[in-house]
Amino acid sequence: MALSKSRTTTKTKSRVEPEASAPPKRPPFSEAVWRAVRSIPRGQVRSYSQVALYAGRPGAARGVGREMTKLPPGQELPWWRVTKSGGTLASTVAHEQAKRLRAEGVTVEQRGQVFRVKVAQEPGKPAPASKRKR
Repeated sequence: MALSKSRTTTKTKSRVEPEASAPPKRPPFSEAVWRAVRSIPRGQVRSYSQVALYAGRPGAARGVGREMTKLPPGQELPWWRVTKSGGTLASTVAHEQAKRLRAEGVTVEQRGQVFRVKVAQEPGKPAPASKRKR
């Protein structure tokens, strides 16, 4: 009995591996948000809508919030300087955010589980109307 040898061929695909030293490419909006957040001075805070304005996308506050949740670990970005428009800190990280802001000299008020800071008004933007009835 003769055994026939079957020949198997393996196709190899050539893959181009990215260089380890090259940082991953981010979308332009992400870059703009990161640049705007890096420019916030120590001891100051900005709202998501203010960061969106500085990033060149007024009205994209939700997009800024989404970008802030996608930060890679170990990123040197001062995420704690970004708050909601009324100065309320994000509930999921409020304790850590308050600790970091206090370390920079920012006054953080706490009422129950809600932390709040004072957000600077935009120049030329009127102050919000009082909700108090007269």
